[in-house]
Order: sequence, then structure tokens, then C-alpha cells
Amino acid sequence: MSSPRLQWAVGGFFAAWAVARLTAADRFPPVERAAVPLLSLTPQVAAGAGLAALALRRPGPAVTAALAGTALAATLAPRVVSSRRPAVGGPVLRVLTVNMHYGKAAGPGIVGLARRLQVDVLFLQELGDDGTTRLKDAGLSELLPHMMDDGRTYRYRGSAIYSRYPLREGLAIRPSFASQPTARLDLPGGQAVQLVCVHPHPPFPPWVAEAVPRWRAELETLPSPGLEPGDLPIVLAGDYNSTLDHAEFRRLLRRGYVDAASQVGRGLAPTWGPEPTGGRPALLAFDHVVVDPRCAVLATSAHLLPGSDHRGLYAALQLPATTV
Repeated sequence: MSSPRLQWAVGGFFAAWAVARLTAADRFPPVERAAVPLLSLTPQVAAGAGLAALALRRPGPAVTAALAGTALAATLAPRVVSSRRPAVGGPVLRVLTVNMHYGKAAGPGIVGLARRLQVDVLFLQELGDDGTTRLKDAGLSELLPHMMDDGRTYRYRGSAIYSRYPLREGLAIRPSFASQPTARLDLPGGQAVQLVCVHPHPPFPPWVAEAVPRWRAELETLPSPGLEPGDLPIVLAGDYNSTLDHAEFRRLLRRGYVDAASQVGRGLAPTWGPEPTGGRPALLAFDHVVVDPRCAVLATSAHLLPGSDHRGLYAALQLPATTV
């Protein structure tokens, strides 16, 4: 790469990306259609900036790429550094969230994974037309006998919460394009927790004018945590169609939540790829378990599932000792 103009174009590209990320350009309507999907790729671009800094021959473009890469790396670093756990004395809750890719992943794979991980709560998105039946046939109702949904199953609009313990009516949130069921989970010993299965409308493709506004509005409908004594902890889990490089997702966290994977230093672990993940690498961290900071995150992990373009995301949480 010897052309000065080409080298400056490369350095300028990385500098512009860093400016867009640091200024949260995806907040602004004139550029949001392109900025929201593109900023999902910030971890990959940060790596590219580092490589470009080594490959560019002219000092100016090389330094520009290096500075851009450093700035982008600074935004990514908190996701790979474990945070201190709060001291809590409540029960451990093991949760798993899976996007089933129009129901294609419904079957023994999910049930076997839930059994192996000793899951207490399973959040499912994109049930598909017959996903519930196929999961029942695979034995999910014996493992997790309690279920909450809103009756929608068409293609990617259906979602459900399955639980080992009783569920009852949960928090009220506004209707959304895809199902986002809620439930209150009552645990043995008197503790309880509020659950929300998250699946906002995707903010793409960029030629659909209403995609990003609808995605943003549906993230805004998610409940804020109540952090007063006696307020129940809330677990929001699902396919957010968002990463921590999206200003709207960071805005949700600033309401008083934490991203479970980032709390244990695994916030860059990708969970989605453009094709079903039968051996293909995942690219983006679209799936999240989000909790209020009174919960201690003990572990998270991502798991391949046949038929899905998402990995299942598991989290072990220790709840505060809330008595109801």
C-alpha cells in the first residue's frame, strides 16, 4: 500500500469510525439508518485499526490508525475486565436465553443444553409456528413445567419464558412488534424476581425508514429497575439486536442495569452470525442477560445450538436476599 492518498484514506476511515463511536453518532436521525448497523462491527474495526497501524508505511496515516484503534480499544476494554461482585445472600438463579431462528432450533438440542446447565429459567425468542409443540415433544415441559407467553408464534414474533418454578403475571410493558412476555418468578424460600424476555424489532435493513425508530422505541419500553429496599430484582434476557456499541443499549444500562457477560469479563463474546452457526464463527454480541446491580453475576457462557444463527447465552446469577 504505497499510494499516500490510499494510506490517508485508510487512516481517515478508522479515525472517522472512532469519532462516530465516541460521539454516539447512532443517536442522530440523519445518520442512524447506517450508523446503527455499522457500529455493531466496532470490535472488528478496532482490530483492523491496530493491523493498519502496523501495515501503513507513512507515519501520518499509521499514527492516525493507531490513535483510532486506541480510542476504540478504550471503549471495548471494560467488557473484558471482570467487575467486583456485590455481596448478596440470595439464591442462585441459572438462566439461558436462545433465539431459535424461526423455530428451527426447537428440539432436543435446547432441552439437552438446559438440562446440562441445570437451568432454572429459559427465555426463548422466534418460537416459530410449531416450536412450542416440538419443545414439548423433546421433554421441555418435564424439565421446566411452567411457561408464560402471549400466544403469538408466527415466524420470529413468538417468545416464551419457561421455568422450573411457578410463574405468574409480571410487569406490564407496551406491546411490541415481536412478543416480549414478562413474568414474576416465585422461588422456594420466599424470594421472587421479575423476568422479561427481550426481542425488539431489528434496526435494519437500512432502507427501511421505520426500523431504527421502532427498535429504539421498543428498547425504551423495557422497565427500569427499582433499586429501593423491597423492590424485586429484574432480569431482562433475550436477543436485543444490540451491542454495547449502540448508544440506545448503553442508555438502557444507565437506567441502573449491568450487562452480565461484561461483569465477568466476557462482554466481547459474540452470540450471532449471519448464517446458522453449524461450525461458522459468530460475529456480534446481540444476546444479553441484563440485571440490576444488586445481583452478583457468577458466570456466563455462549453455546452452539443446531439450527440457530444465535448461540445460547447462559448466566448464573446470585440474587439479593429479598423476602416477599
